Amino acid sequence: MVEKILIVDDDVQTLRLVGLMLERQGYKIIAANNGIQALHSARTEHPDAILLDIMMPDLDGFEVTRRLRKLPETGTIPIIMFTAKGQIEDKVTGYQAGADDYLSKPIHPAELSAHLRALLSRRKAPSGPLPERGYVIGVVAPKGGMGVSTLVLNLALMYHKHNKGEVTVAELRPGQGTWGIELGQKQTDGLCNLLRLPASDINLSAVENELVRSPYGIRMLLASARTTDCEVSKASDQLEAILDSLSLSGKLVFLDIGTNSTHNFDLLLNQCNELIVVTEPFPSTVYRTRHLIEDLQGRGFGKSKYLSLVSINRIRADVHLTITQMQEILGQPIALAIPPAPELAYQAAMRTIPLTQVQVGNLVSLQYSKLAEQIALRVPA
Repeated sequence: MVEKILIVDDDVQTLRLVGLMLERQGYKIIAANNGIQALHSARTEHPDAILLDIMMPDLDGFEVTRRLRKLPETGTIPIIMFTAKGQIEDKVTGYQAGADDYLSKPIHPAELSAHLRALLSRRKAPSGPLPERGYVIGVVAPKGGMGVSTLVLNLALMYHKHNKGEVTVAELRPGQGTWGIELGQKQTDGLCNLLRLPASDINLSAVENELVRSPYGIRMLLASARTTDCEVSKASDQLEAILDSLSLSGKLVFLDIGTNSTHNFDLLLNQCNELIVVTEPFPSTVYRTRHLIEDLQGRGFGKSKYLSLVSINRIRADVHLTITQMQEILGQPIALAIPPAPELAYQAAMRTIPLTQVQVGNLVSLQYSKLAEQIALRVPA
């Protein structure tokens, strides 16, 4: 995640030179040329650190620092005072106002970079040991409407039933959530609540506060079904922080990715230890699946990371491809085929329960159990 630095100085030349120097080191730069603008930018941009001049015409750096420290949303942002005023009393005043560090102009770029890195690393340092990272499985399909969400939810339930341990599932498409409706959940804003936070405020504790415990033992991060919430789907920094925290939330984490056209698809793939690709026994879908697999292989799946195929037939039809025909087109084995079960799906919808909970021991549940057993062999003990 790219770190943002707010530079505040009324001298345009200083803003340009320091900004250029830090941009070359990989930081994202926000500039302000007076104290009022600095306060506004700090509250709206949520920078990871602030480089603040003292001598400015409206509010000086001391007053800006005092005001920032009084605001809950800016009170913990690291502040480096950067000024030509190098007398001891000025430094004391700066520290008393709440500055974390104090540098005198002119300064060598290497010294500024070292001080900045030290401040940022101290802010990131955890207060205690973090739990181990769980095993993350993403589920994706070449197009929508193929049962990805249903597979994720029911597979997680069957895995938890047979293997215990903390299992977390996450819908990652704001405005397109289905689990909340299907399970009769009223609180479905977990994902959107997190995506609207500053990325720096998203940690394991914040994510766990938004997880909903299902009656079946797993924890769920739900996405709303309101189309107006789609606007937060491009919040890349926030999503990355959410994924990092989700990976610490349980032994096994399932991600409902959706399709390869999902926003931040590459970011989602980078978090996965393995992928399950969903297909169906119809020619056009199988060919689209083959193209998706070729793309995923170029990203290491099926090579350094595990990739498996699941065929879900949701419609009863006399004419469809056989497993053998599908595998010939795909050039890949299909790990499991889930048969159509429209009656079970209807009963599940009417009772607002997962598909696998309608009848104990039905064929669909047995198939999900079989897939869960295969996954259990790959999840680290």
